[in-house]
Amino acid sequence: MTSDDAITPGPETIAGLERWRELPIRQQPEWPDAEAVERVHRELALMPPLVFAGEVDRLRQRLAQAADGKAFLLQGGDCAETFAGATADNIRARVRTLLQMSIVLTYGASVPVVKMGRMAGQFAKPRSKDTETREGVTLPAYRGDIVNDYAFTEGGRQPDPARILRGYHTAASTINLVRAFTTGGFADMREVHSWNRGFAANPANARYEQLATEIDRAVRFMEAAGANFDELRDVEFYVGHEGLLMDYERPMTRIDSRTGLPYNTSAHFIWIGERTRQLDEAHVDFCSRIRNPIGVKLGPTTTPDDLKALADKLNPDREPGRLTFITRMGAGKIRAALPPLLAAMKDEEVKPLWVTDPMHGNGITSSTGYKTRRFDDIVDEVKGFFEAHREVGTHPGGIHVELTGDDVTECLGGSEQIDELGLESRYASLCDPRLNHMQSLELAFLVAEELRAHA
Repeated sequence: MTSDDAITPGPETIAGLERWRELPIRQQPEWPDAEAVERVHRELALMPPLVFAGEVDRLRQRLAQAADGKAFLLQGGDCAETFAGATADNIRARVRTLLQMSIVLTYGASVPVVKMGRMAGQFAKPRSKDTETREGVTLPAYRGDIVNDYAFTEGGRQPDPARILRGYHTAASTINLVRAFTTGGFADMREVHSWNRGFAANPANARYEQLATEIDRAVRFMEAAGANFDELRDVEFYVGHEGLLMDYERPMTRIDSRTGLPYNTSAHFIWIGERTRQLDEAHVDFCSRIRNPIGVKLGPTTTPDDLKALADKLNPDREPGRLTFITRMGAGKIRAALPPLLAAMKDEEVKPLWVTDPMHGNGITSSTGYKTRRFDDIVDEVKGFFEAHREVGTHPGGIHVELTGDDVTECLGGSEQIDELGLESRYASLCDPRLNHMQSLELAFLVAEELRAHA
């Protein structure tokens, strides 16, 4: 199709993309200069897309397979990306961790693993309060690097629309590097597996040695049988983030010349948070109008009626792979809260993809004042997720975790036995605590065990 053949969207499509401005909206900054925001809108709308419509369509097909039990989604990355943290070393470490986890999960599930980074756009964060007070001084809350600065100063906390453009450029450099890593031989299955052998050789991880040995034998068998490992050097890798800041998401939404339909080109996958999934408000309405696969975070108070209303709004045609429900219940609540929701959607003609987020429902504050999570609680919520699916007879389709490839100490426990005093040694997150590299791999082996038991 040439540019002259491009399909022009109807006026109702463009008008629909602007309707969010007329609706109630939450979790947006109070910009001090409306004209500056509009200038950023215009400039951003002229920037090249970060992802392409054909890639988005392919992801939708992969997610449909996962919803049908023929694939499994692994999504992970930072709680909140920072501009300073977008270095080659940090990005490589995150990609490496996800690739290592995916090898283990692929073997455990015996199905393809859809790999997705929580990256190249996870710059905006919802907050429980609009302001923060320290020592009698009250300033706007930190809403992520795309809005303001973490530094607790009047200038730093002032929302600055110029940061939106910096967010775009940081995302562009991140996704460019991710593409290089995943298509340039870095993702070679044999190399990734060799990294995991080192993990399993650690005496603290002895329980996983048998599974690692089985994977090793499988890789050796493939080599002996003449498998074309050149075909396995490259992997599909997608990116997603919470579609929170509308002053970024709307300008990044473009009309596909093939179809005349709108795609948000800031990411392959966009999710709506628990705080912004109100049916008659801006975020749900906007996401109902774009072609990207959409995720929705679900807390323990979600009702079957909520699910059906969200499905009717976001996926009225029941298109396979369009809708993902990401549960964040908490280890102590998931076994009671999730089965009724699974049962409510079980009879749908096209079922949603069910993914567990075992992080956000298990936050605590340590006695030393750090926001943290217990690794055992994270594991227990994952186990509860699988138990609920076995009870109802549905497919556990994926896992969504906050992680880093670095050797941080932000979550308690794991084979390294991080305790409360150990948190302060390498606590680096500006928002929520993340699993470190070793804890992420340990979780992958545990999920692989659950996948094998579920098969």
